Amino acid sequence: MLKTIPACASREQIAAILDEDGCVVIENLVDDRIVDRIAGELGAVLDRANYGQGLFVGYRTKRLGSILKKSGVSFHMMTAKPVLDAMGHLLLPYCERFQLNLSQAVSIHPGEQAQILHRDDELFPCRAFEGEMMANALWALSNFTAENGGTQLVLGSHKWPRDRLPEPHEIVQAEMKAGSVLIYRGSLLHGGGANCSQAPRTGLIFSYNLGWLRQGENQYLAYPPEVAKYLPMPVQELIGYTVHRPNLGQYECSDPQRLLTGFWRDNEFNAYDFLTPEQEQLAKTYAA
Repeated sequence: MLKTIPACASREQIAAILDEDGCVVIENLVDDRIVDRIAGELGAVLDRANYGQGLFVGYRTKRLGSILKKSGVSFHMMTAKPVLDAMGHLLLPYCERFQLNLSQAVSIHPGEQAQILHRDDELFPCRAFEGEMMANALWALSNFTAENGGTQLVLGSHKWPRDRLPEPHEIVQAEMKAGSVLIYRGSLLHGGGANCSQAPRTGLIFSYNLGWLRQGENQYLAYPPEVAKYLPMPVQELIGYTVHRPNLGQYECSDPQRLLTGFWRDNEFNAYDFLTPEQEQLAKTYAA
């Protein structure tokens, strides 16, 4: 059974469930007014969006990216502390900092069939890597039910051999109220459910991955510097406007944060070391 816990649950409790089941629902994590505002802002754009053109994205499903440009207040969901704590538990053992992989609104309309079960970490052809490469937070902007396409999940499948297929009785569906969030590992089998109701089911995904991987959504096109400079610094860093040591993500041999803070000078070129503490010590030892 998919575990549902209150917003006051401890980070240790959330981590334990993610380790065992691979997914967990946290109820009522943001204020209803924030949910209503985000749902309204994204809903206005989704109304104009076209349906998908593929079996995976769905022929009766609408999707949007670059979410912060369409609903700035959605950063409350993107940076919710229990979500970031969960991502830290899953990802920080394998990187210095994690980053936003993608942001996506998904509205499954009546008549949509169930999505094929899949693992999101198949984005990355790194099967020999022993660790979590990404994880997701799926926020309910409308109530999720078994009838309207609540996400299908295979609990514990993050621990299975990759070629094992689930039996029907091993598949559960996420049922949760608007304002709740489903956190699940990138290595967990899951997929959108079939919508057999008379109304769309809408969710908002913020996905996170290791800081040294390419992001699924091109964040620098979604939020170029002239947009990113107005975002809070923690959001800028999640998008990728920072260096992941050693030396990943530099701009002009410097930290791209300087582009957004007013310290950049077009004719000024300064190179800096971006080394891990271990590498710094090796360099100092060699120099000595």
